Amino acid sequence: MDFIRNIWDLLWVFFWGFAFIAYLVALFSIIADIFRDRHLNGWLKAIWLIFLVFLPFLTALVYLIARGRGMAERSLERAQSAQVATDAYIREAAGKTSPSDEIATAKSLLDSGAISQPEYETLKAKALARA
Repeated sequence: MDFIRNIWDLLWVFFWGFAFIAYLVALFSIIADIFRDRHLNGWLKAIWLIFLVFLPFLTALVYLIARGRGMAERSLERAQSAQVATDAYIREAAGKTSPSDEIATAKSLLDSGAISQPEYETLKAKALARA
């Protein structure tokens, strides 16, 4: 092949390929962050996007410097909310409740007369032992 004459040409192609993919990942992360930011109004979002189209490298660099901390905070907040939602779904799907929920359920059963006081105490002890 004439295009890849030696190993250095191959390494050069890999380097620029990596740099291009890294730039695309950064660019899409910036675009996603622009649309997720609730504090930016529509005009500022449009201005950032226009600059990203016409001066992409410079605008990406300026955005990362000027708004990088907020970008990281929004990303962390999104990851934490996704973790909370996942944990809630797993608890719901597994049918597991917290000890306080079990005690509250047992108390409502006791108040309705469905269980006796010793049964309530047994359920309460089991729930507290799990915690």
